Amino acid sequence: MGAGARAVARCDELGSAPYSDDPAGLFRPYLGPGHKATLERISAWMVAAGMTARIDAAGNIIGRYEALVPDASALMIGSHVDSVRDAGRYDGMLGVMLGIEAVAWFAERGRRFPFAIEVIGFGDEEGSRFPVSMLATRAVAGSLAEQPLDLTDRDGIGLDTALHDFGLDLEHLRKAARPREDVLAYVESHIEQGPVLEAEDRALGVVSAIAAQLRFRAAVKGVAGHAGTMAMHLRHDALAAAAEMVLAIERIGNAGTEDLVATVGHMTVRPGVPNVVPGDVIFSIDIRAGTNTVRDQAADTVRAALTDIAHRRQVTLSVELQQDLKATPCDPGLTRLMEQAVQTATGTVPRTLVSGAGHDAMVMAGLVPVSMLFLRCRAGISHHPDEAVMKDDVEAGLRAMTDFIERFATSTVDGAGAVGKADGQLTEQKPDLTGHV
Repeated sequence: MGAGARAVARCDELGSAPYSDDPAGLFRPYLGPGHKATLERISAWMVAAGMTARIDAAGNIIGRYEALVPDASALMIGSHVDSVRDAGRYDGMLGVMLGIEAVAWFAERGRRFPFAIEVIGFGDEEGSRFPVSMLATRAVAGSLAEQPLDLTDRDGIGLDTALHDFGLDLEHLRKAARPREDVLAYVESHIEQGPVLEAEDRALGVVSAIAAQLRFRAAVKGVAGHAGTMAMHLRHDALAAAAEMVLAIERIGNAGTEDLVATVGHMTVRPGVPNVVPGDVIFSIDIRAGTNTVRDQAADTVRAALTDIAHRRQVTLSVELQQDLKATPCDPGLTRLMEQAVQTATGTVPRTLVSGAGHDAMVMAGLVPVSMLFLRCRAGISHHPDEAVMKDDVEAGLRAMTDFIERFATSTVDGAGAVGKADGQLTEQKPDLTGHV
């Protein structure tokens, strides 16, 4: 079995119990039993690949392949190991597996570098358990300072309790932060989660930037009442108001630029019984665009439209910002290295893309320069059990990753973290990451 095929097989193995909390499909939330079992399995694979493995204070798995010199800074490669509910098997996890296979390739050949290589599997990127995504990634990047940590999941379990049950401690969560001098750069390979590469018959693509995101929690409060006795013209129906708001959000998303998307992906209706007019509705709003300006203008338009609907329907509305991720450019020097690596691996001029999906890289860009490699996925499907990749594409992705590491080595001045010229000077990107709940 080739290394790429092995990476796919390992993702498949991790796609069901005991690596999932749902016996009927894949759901691996942060700090759940599936997460714990997954880290144990990944740890074994890391050790077999020639690394030491550890779990940090945020529940991330980190494998380290040592450098030619002790205590060297590291090139960090990774993605996330958590999943949404009813997920596909390759989102996030394939990037971790490719990092392990890249290290195994060099270890089998006795090849080491002036820098260490660390493979990281972030425990929480999706935000599937607690109402903030990329929590574990933020811990590593050192951007938790203003993030409230009194978070609870849908079952009322607090982050402090979840960490304790996992063998960790909320008081130590911020100790997962890595000093800037410890990490040279962060590189992430990921399925595209879109149809462009397949449409153009390309195995790989290079990410030039990650789109800006805003996430809100909207709460509509009306008046609950008996469905049989409350006259229609006297109702203050929270769900009817919310339904109109959802359509307004869709309309605003459709009216914007091509890169603008607006989504309502979750809704809770209370009391949620057939014979009661709904009195309370809570729903999510996700707005993304290639630039901060387009995103922010759309968000202002959405807020104004929702306020007008609430006033007209005589319900109250509150809209609370939960996450603010600015547009994140990938490092130009690293992007050139990745383009060269992809061209070598595929024999074709690489395609560059802006990622509409969020990734760990956009948080890590607050700490170090970042680069991303995209792999084709069937029909662009992601966050769904039908998510699929081709083994030959993964083999090509592994060739690109190992070639990138070799090229990165030529850009390393010494093993202490200085990065020099590599067909373009590496520059450090520091996006503004607020992420308030």
